[in-house]
Amino acid sequence: MSAKPKFEQTEVGIQTLIDGVRPITLSETLTARTCHPMTPKRNPNAQQKPCDIGMFDEVGRAQIDLIDFINSTPSPKTQTAK
Repeated sequence: MSAKPKFEQTEVGIQTLIDGVRPITLSETLTARTCHPMTPKRNPNAQQKPCDIGMFDEVGRAQIDLIDFINSTPSPKTQTAK
């Protein structure tokens, strides 16, 4: 047994460490938090909204470009009159 006990300052106060136990580092705490899914703090039961803006907008990507639309339609000059 060590002669002098070790102490750790936590948010709840000073904690005494027993032999063979070391304080948890910030790196270990962050690693443990990354193993859990992300949840909002205010409403942990909230459902995630679909990301349908910008680059992730699947409906927007399905639209054809105006220039492509104009190039794909036949112009009146190329149609022959009968």
